[in-house]
Amino acid sequence: MLKRVLVANRGEIAVRIIRACMEMGIETVAVYSEADKDALHTVLADKAVCIGAPPAKDSYLNIGNIIEAAKVTGCDSVHPGFGFLSENSKFAEICEDNSLIFIGPPPAAIALMGDKAAARECARTARVPVVPGTAGTCAGPAEAAAAAKACGFPVLLKAAAGGGGRGLRRVNTEADIEAAFRAASSEAESAFGDGSMYVEKFIENPRHIEVQILADKFGNVVHLGERDCSMQRRNQKLIEEAPAAKLSGETARSMREAAVRAAKACGYVGAGTCEFVVDRDENFYFIEMNTRIQVEHPVTEAVTGIDIVKEQIKIASGEKLSFTQDDVEFRGHAIECRITAENVSDGFRPCPGKIEFLHFPGGPSVRVDSAIYDGCEISPYYDSMIGKIIVHGENRADAIRKMRRALSETVINGVKTTLPLSHLIMYDPEFLRGGFDTGFLERRLPELLDIYRKAGGDN
Repeated sequence: MLKRVLVANRGEIAVRIIRACMEMGIETVAVYSEADKDALHTVLADKAVCIGAPPAKDSYLNIGNIIEAAKVTGCDSVHPGFGFLSENSKFAEICEDNSLIFIGPPPAAIALMGDKAAARECARTARVPVVPGTAGTCAGPAEAAAAAKACGFPVLLKAAAGGGGRGLRRVNTEADIEAAFRAASSEAESAFGDGSMYVEKFIENPRHIEVQILADKFGNVVHLGERDCSMQRRNQKLIEEAPAAKLSGETARSMREAAVRAAKACGYVGAGTCEFVVDRDENFYFIEMNTRIQVEHPVTEAVTGIDIVKEQIKIASGEKLSFTQDDVEFRGHAIECRITAENVSDGFRPCPGKIEFLHFPGGPSVRVDSAIYDGCEISPYYDSMIGKIIVHGENRADAIRKMRRALSETVINGVKTTLPLSHLIMYDPEFLRGGFDTGFLERRLPELLDIYRKAGGDN
């Protein structure tokens, strides 16, 4: 078992990892930027090391400083969390070169699945359906235009190294290809250092379903079921649930089995997620694999009883999975609402500032993952997500009622958040019916915001 883990992250995921390590008897070292000197993760860890100035490039993305912090504090491993360096194959290689165990997949698997075009080809070899499009990357706008005409408009131009909606453009006509290609490629180059692009057929308002997998170093791979992540705004998830409502058992089984095949095909080790889009006829297509812990992992933990972070650590320690696929049982339904410090009435503008008063919900089957506290500062330097509220119920209706109650108990004063919007969604008829798609917020947001304003939400 590992002895001392450096947590190369911040916020709620750093706290989540530190807590898991504490329960396993493993020491932790937190790293922090100058902006995070009073952050909760620095207090909970056994040791804390400042690694640079507030901008992420000077701190949480500064590989040299992170490796040095791990070495001077005697760490034997590094957990990258999500975001920042979590899917950086070079960082994983550097950890290994410095005799540090990277708590994640092998660098080769990260590199393969991080290249979205190569990941599509890997999925094809594993007999996993992929969205129609190019076999690899496009040399330029002309090649992208030819591919788009072959599969039919509209299409998506997607960055091979992309994620989070960056380097992504919808194109409706051939005349728009060149400008969209150059803009998306430039954005991808700036965000990821790689402007390579590929083309996918655009599937109108699909459902976004992902499957959690775990794989050990001995070739054992299991899935932990699927999550519905269709509640999105501009490719950013807002609410997730497990299992996916109104998805046939046959489709769910096929998708779960496909995720396991994809993981085996790329030599995967650790926790990972295969993401799929599902059309109205329940045809599903692989779009990418996230080679890290996901923000929404708690809903899977709630319905399986399996601690995914602890399993990551055990796998990195060289242990075999302690359970088989037949041992995994699914119980009830779980929902997660992300809390972001954003002003929903002002185009979801980030809202940094000081937390003047805070009260989180409690009670049976309610979980809160957060790193905020009374008096803490929400920094403008990082992602605006400040926490997650997770509930588990006997069924979906029970989980929705629990989430309504949990959200109504939550008070965050000092900054505006997305809590009121999530609360309204819990009463929305389309949401209550289940089976909604990624176009939900685009359709419903104007009316939801109108209800919010009439209730005095801007006061």
